[in-house]
Amino acid sequence: MTKPRGATRKSIRTRDAIEAAAKELFAANGFERTSLRDIGAKAGIDASMIIRYFGSKDALFARVAMPDLQLPDLQNVAANEVGETLASRFLELWEDSSSGLAILLRSAASNEDAAERLLDVFRDQVFPAIARAGADRPQVRAGLVASQLLGLALTRYVLKIPPVVSLSTDLIVREIGATLQRYATGRIGA
Repeated sequence: MTKPRGATRKSIRTRDAIEAAAKELFAANGFERTSLRDIGAKAGIDASMIIRYFGSKDALFARVAMPDLQLPDLQNVAANEVGETLASRFLELWEDSSSGLAILLRSAASNEDAAERLLDVFRDQVFPAIARAGADRPQVRAGLVASQLLGLALTRYVLKIPPVVSLSTDLIVREIGATLQRYATGRIGA
């Protein structure tokens, strides 16, 4: 992060504290149930400072909830390993609370801006990755992959459905990976 013109060490520390508090609270409570007052209290500052630094709650959310998935280049992955590679990478991302994905998913159901950001992540990162896998109809395939990954995330990390939460990473990678494999590279109907 580049230092804004005129920024002092204290202002940078304040901005960092606000961002850290916002990430934690948005991930735990979602967008709607997190107030500026809550973020300010967690950061140890007056809530009005959030407006000074970020302009609005939406702008702060956008700042902390734009994850870079760092997906592998699927052109460089063996054709029969695409599904497991995707499943493994997404599990890593969902398990990492700092990735921002939990913030987006929890908030997307009730906030249009969050839903748009989540769509941006899939449109700008997942769709191109699937297209590089080289199969026909990449947008259809990416949509199917997204449906599987978001369904897994919703049941495991948001709703925390016990049978899904208790599944081992290896089992998820193998089983969900097989479905992702078919979606990404296998035969799909018209």
